[in-house]
Amino acid sequence: MNSRCIKLKLSILFGCCYIIGFSQSNFESLGESAVAVNHTVSNAYKVNFALKSRYYLYKENTLTYTQRQIDVVHFSTLKLRHNKSLSLGLQYRNRTIFNNLVGNEVRLTQQFNSTKTPHNIRFGHRFRTEQRLLKNQTIYRQRYRFAVDCPLNGEKLDIGETYLVSSTEFLLSLNNSMKPEWDNRITSQIGWQTSKTLKLQIGAEYRFEAFNLKTEHRLFILTSAIVKM
Repeated sequence: MNSRCIKLKLSILFGCCYIIGFSQSNFESLGESAVAVNHTVSNAYKVNFALKSRYYLYKENTLTYTQRQIDVVHFSTLKLRHNKSLSLGLQYRNRTIFNNLVGNEVRLTQQFNSTKTPHNIRFGHRFRTEQRLLKNQTIYRQRYRFAVDCPLNGEKLDIGETYLVSSTEFLLSLNNSMKPEWDNRITSQIGWQTSKTLKLQIGAEYRFEAFNLKTEHRLFILTSAIVKM
């Protein structure tokens, strides 16, 4: 699949997301840029560190660029079998340096991941439980994601080639002081294997937040660099 076709697919994706979003009164658009470093310690154990920046692009019917938060994330992953793993995560989110009215957050994550790869397409099932530790409350969240990824240029991904990653994820948030909240996230990204140690990704994520109460619509423009060490 050539670059012209990829650009066309991305244009269609972003265009559809914006058409859906701008037709909603309770719509916001944000950008999220990330740099992640993956390191394999042994055949059974690997670690991941990531730095993420999130910022508003469209808010209150106005185009803008306003920094919202930064996140520092760590995951430790233990491989159970060739296609199954367990992970523990720790995340720190800082918002107070950009907005004194919003508090910071510490997040603990437990994760089970399973994949299956018939031919050149990989299917993934990810189950997560999270404890979001905020200043005045703790939110317990359950998450399930189904993902598909595949190379776009052949049977396997080689240097200089592209790949597609798409997923849908459902989230349930629970807290004593609020009603249960259901969210859904639909994501699609195009990636480039630029070298043995570097991948670049760009894409979009559309979020339907609290759709069982009063749906809020958010479109995220995602950019990331993934470094393998």
